[in-house]
Amino acid sequence: QVQLAESGGGLVQPGGSLRLSCAASGISFSIYHMGWYRQAPGKQRELVARISSGRNINYVDSVKGRFTISRDNAKNTVYLQMNSLKPEDTAVYYCNAAPSYGSSYWGQGILVTVSS
Repeated sequence: QVQLAESGGGLVQPGGSLRLSCAASGISFSIYHMGWYRQAPGKQRELVARISSGRNINYVDSVKGRFTISRDNAKNTVYLQMNSLKPEDTAVYYCNAAPSYGSSYWGQGILVTVSS
């Protein structure tokens, strides 16, 4: 059974930092491309950052220079370090594990709220 367990969300003031973690089980983690998506109220889910199995990294323009995605294959975990957070970063953040072919898997989502 595949599980993606996100942690590290919560309430933070503008300008603050959070680190999200996603621990995976039930998959051969090292061969999966891992991504963080987010969905704000009333908006579509969007890709925030992605790290491939070969460690190629992509970010949505709005988080470049502020967010950093990384992975630890020994711990089957992907991270999203979020700095200089803005109110517009408020959303439910989802972890995604995608093979090169076939269906992907989703975590349950974790809420990040940026507010003073």
